[in-house]
Amino acid sequence: MNPVNNIIAIGFLFALSGAAQATTAFRLTSPEIKQGHFENSHLSSAAFGLGCTGGNHSPALAWEGVPAGTQSFTLEIFDKDAPTGHGWVHWEVINIPASSRALAGGIAPDNRGLPLPALQTRTDFGAPGYGGPCPPTGQTHHYVITLKALKVATLPNATADATPALVGYLANMHALATARLEVIQGR
Repeated sequence: MNPVNNIIAIGFLFALSGAAQATTAFRLTSPEIKQGHFENSHLSSAAFGLGCTGGNHSPALAWEGVPAGTQSFTLEIFDKDAPTGHGWVHWEVINIPASSRALAGGIAPDNRGLPLPALQTRTDFGAPGYGGPCPPTGQTHHYVITLKALKVATLPNATADATPALVGYLANMHALATARLEVIQGR
């Protein structure tokens, strides 16, 4: 093979390699979030006293294109428009095994339904577990669901009592890649 053909062949292989990578981008989806909105079952229940009457069930989530070297994942649902001055964390899940590619909907506050050793940590509701969205009447909020692929199997020193700030700090320190899904919800 002459040198020009070698260069063309190498270029072709690089192009194919890039195309393969493009089709396997790290991506987060939900079969339950339709047209960018939560279902009523995902919204906060009346028990929270915020005025919503949803089921307070966490949405089912799935992901693909996991980067090489991933040892675990963290998941967060964050309301960046909450009228607090710093947003509101609705859900934190840490230590999701690298072999996982989905979380079922309706994860229980006691971690039933999560793959071991995953666990839920404290949210801005003050306790571990999913707390459904409930924007104030007349407002539309943007909720960011973030999945981080991590280079550690478990977040060091993070327990169910860890604050959202600590989880975020540790997750960012060990992150390989991030996938996001934005949901818009009004009331």
